[in-house]
Amino acid sequence: MKTIEDLEVSGKRVFVRADLNVPLSGDTITDDGRIRAVAPTIAKLVERGARVVVASHLGRPKGEPDPKFSLAPVAVRLGEILGRPVAFATDTVGDSAKATVAALGDGEVTLLENLRFNAGETSKDDAERGAFADELAALADLYVGDGFGAVHRKHASVYDLPARLPHAVGDLIATEVGVLKRLTEDVARPYVVVLGGSKVSDKVGVIENLLGKADRILIGGGMMYTFIAAQGHGVGASLLQEDQIPVVQDYLKRGAEQGVEFVVPLDTAVSGSFPDVKGGAPVEDYAVVDVDAIPDGALGLDIGPKTAQLFAEKIADAKTVFWNGPMGVFEHPAFADGTRAVAQALLDSDAFTVVGGGDSAAAVRTLGFDEAKFGHISTGGGASLEYLEGKTLPGLAALED
Repeated sequence: MKTIEDLEVSGKRVFVRADLNVPLSGDTITDDGRIRAVAPTIAKLVERGARVVVASHLGRPKGEPDPKFSLAPVAVRLGEILGRPVAFATDTVGDSAKATVAALGDGEVTLLENLRFNAGETSKDDAERGAFADELAALADLYVGDGFGAVHRKHASVYDLPARLPHAVGDLIATEVGVLKRLTEDVARPYVVVLGGSKVSDKVGVIENLLGKADRILIGGGMMYTFIAAQGHGVGASLLQEDQIPVVQDYLKRGAEQGVEFVVPLDTAVSGSFPDVKGGAPVEDYAVVDVDAIPDGALGLDIGPKTAQLFAEKIADAKTVFWNGPMGVFEHPAFADGTRAVAQALLDSDAFTVVGGGDSAAAVRTLGFDEAKFGHISTGGGASLEYLEGKTLPGLAALED
């Protein structure tokens, strides 16, 4: 893959496909991590005299403009981070985009409106997607792919557009791919994988691939209750994928045969109902119980303290740790302890630590940890998982020379 150092960008219109899919509360950005992650690539292009056209998706609009998914607040925040004005085009390939791009001078930046406001961006029809890519290509001379969180999508701006312009990877994608290679090629051992999140089915592919690579796989989050059920225990009203129980039992059996240690929780924090994460109201019926004693009607919402200690011990001697998915409902203080304990265990270890994007990255920031102390915090949870599953990612394949 070519990097931006391989491109002559001065005076050229450089289309940067970023991932600026940040969480919004109204017009307020609640986590600007993805904006900060791509800013160095944009700044480097600006310093070299490029005319930078930034584009991204945000949320899941249905192929037409929707004000609640506008990137307008992102343009403001990007400008603040870059320390320079960022012009904003109110459409993707229409009059505003054409005029705004045409007005760019050397070293100036514009952000296009949400790419998914055009149905061609996500279309499964090659011709429709290609037609939109043609319109985007008319706005630029060069293409830089730096939206790692979108490279697992076969979308117009990710997959089709690079074929239409001279292209290179941005610094963010180059870093992400380098990190993922450290998790898949000549891995420093012991190699510990911590998996959380809600569903076993979301992690089937990555568990399958890691059975031959990881030394230990620690299971938390909502998916842990399917593992607990697979061990023969009741899980009350906790999240359970009954159809995945045979799959999990097979994993546990194969793990034992292949020397991969599955570490399943010993205890869990429960409540009779899902907590009010926005209001943060106290949980009156909070309790910690062993996993073989979850009451009927109880809802498991976090790993318990015995499990947190066990997980910390299993991480302590690791040389490589990959963590994807929180241990519980970390957005509420009553059920954040498990996720906090795992994050702290990563920091306390001497391992190369990778936080696999998505909710895990959000948890690190929400719980007040210093991001710089982790080996790497990914900007793409889904893309990271698919890479670890061994899948070909369309957006990376499109950037090959």
